[in-house]
Amino acid sequence: MIEQIMLSDAVSLLNFPVIRIDFWTIIISLGNLLILFLLVKKFLFKPVQKIFDQRKEQVDAVYREANDAKDAAQADKKYYEERRANAQIEADAIVKRATEQAKKAGEDIISDANAEAAALKNKAEREIAQEKTKAINDAKNEIASISVQIAEKIVNREIKEEDQKDFVNRFVNDLDESN
Repeated sequence: MIEQIMLSDAVSLLNFPVIRIDFWTIIISLGNLLILFLLVKKFLFKPVQKIFDQRKEQVDAVYREANDAKDAAQADKKYYEERRANAQIEADAIVKRATEQAKKAGEDIISDANAEAAALKNKAEREIAQEKTKAINDAKNEIASISVQIAEKIVNREIKEEDQKDFVNRFVNDLDESN
């Protein structure tokens, strides 16, 4: 029996055309498609589009924040580079001032030492001149008294000391002029 039913179904299929164009079926299918499109647009497309817009705004906000952070970082970098350059200039100026002050202090110390050495030299020269004069005067007095004693013995009489001093002074002056 199953075979008979199958055979009869196969025969009945041969009587019906496989492809048929039915105008009403096409209109109803287009109507169904239009209704489906409107429902999808209202309940699916608009909410999905809204979610996409929100995500786009979030992404744009993240990019804006990143760009703002980048700009701030570049501004900070520029600021710190300027401060570093200024610090280098200030350091160079401080070193230059310190060098100049040290050089001036050294020159002052040398100048003071030279002045002190010159003063000591002048003092020593004056003392030497005084000692020389004193030594010459002492030598003159000694020579005068020795020559008076010698002359007294030779002459057996007393020579005046003033005469003797004049004689000794002339003798010493003659010695100084010959040297």
